[in-house]
Order: sequence, then structure tokens, then C-alpha cells
Amino acid sequence: MFIEYLPSITTLLVLQVLGLISPGPDFAIVVRNSLIYSRKTAIFTAIGLALGVLVHLGYILLGLGVVITKTVWVFTAFKYIGASYLMYIGIKGIRAKKQQKSQEKNEKQQRDISPIKALSTGFLTNVTNPKAMLFFLSLISAFITQKEPTAIVITYALIIFSTTLVWFLIVAIFFSNKGLRSAFKNFQHIIERVTGSFLVLLGVKILFIK
Repeated sequence: MFIEYLPSITTLLVLQVLGLISPGPDFAIVVRNSLIYSRKTAIFTAIGLALGVLVHLGYILLGLGVVITKTVWVFTAFKYIGASYLMYIGIKGIRAKKQQKSQEKNEKQQRDISPIKALSTGFLTNVTNPKAMLFFLSLISAFITQKEPTAIVITYALIIFSTTLVWFLIVAIFFSNKGLRSAFKNFQHIIERVTGSFLVLLGVKILFIK
């Protein structure tokens, strides 16, 4: 059975990978947390993003994704929630100030957040992103019909989830490298402002999705 669906599985995998490597809110939030906080925080952010994908897959496979996109007020509300969340994180970053030397002793504590907060940041960034919903909806609609066996549907879902998790774990581990983080240590506030500005722009862009 899997041999029969191998071309579809391969195509879905390629499209999923291409979608992942395109810069967006998920990538920006992982890079931000990797450079500013600890590796553990970066990894939990990546896990949160992957868990957000499960939410998208769940309601799309239940048929609710089509309902959301076809119901104007629901989709509009979804857009505003997603855009507002991104802009909220972005504005916080833009307002970041340079650390004073007197604060260096507490730098580690100040630069890190709890695993739960990191997980929720990644989760909310993904789950409130209408672009992610539209991408997964179009991807799943192109490959899943009523004829597909349950095992194949589960395989598609596992591919989407696992590739998302692996990709963002790679991003998290790469950008949380000690050497890289040390190089950017004195530019932490600049990194926060740049990634914050990017998140605000993405939030504005989401508002114009139709």
C-alpha cells in the first residue's frame, strides 16, 4: 500500500520542507529565542511550534479548516488574533534596551525564560498564524480525499509534524550555539529590535491575507 502512495508521500515531503525553509513568524521566533535565551529555551520553543502544527492538522482533518476559511467573520477574527499576537511580541522586542554593565551579574537569569513560557510562545506563534493554517489546508487538500486509507492520512500527518519538529530543532540548536551567541552578546538589544520589527511586519502582512 505504501509503495502505491510513495510518489505522493515524496511530493508532500518536498513541499513541506520548502514551506518550512521559507522565513516566517515561526523561523523568526526560534532564531530570536535561540540568540537571546538559552539552548533549552530555543528547543522548547521549537517543540511548541510543532505542537501548534498538530492543532492545525487536527481541525483541518475534521473539516473545520474549510469552515474557518469560508466563514468571513471567523477567518477575520483569526487573522486579527494572529496578527495582534505577533505584533505584541514584536513591539516588546523593538522596545528592548541595552543591558547596563551593572546588570551583568544577573544577565543569565534576565536572558532566560521558563520552559513553559518558551513552549507557549512557540505554540501560540504557530497556532494563531493564519498563513500556517492556509498552507496546511492547501497541502492536505491536495493529497487527502475520502479514498485515502487511514494509515496514509496518519503518515501524511506524521510527516508534517516530524519535519516541522526536526527543522526547528536544527534551527534552535544552530542559532543557540555558544560561539554564535557570544558573538551576538553585545548586540542582544539590536537582535531583539530587528526580529521584533520583522514580527511586526509579518503581523501587518497577515492582516491583508484574503
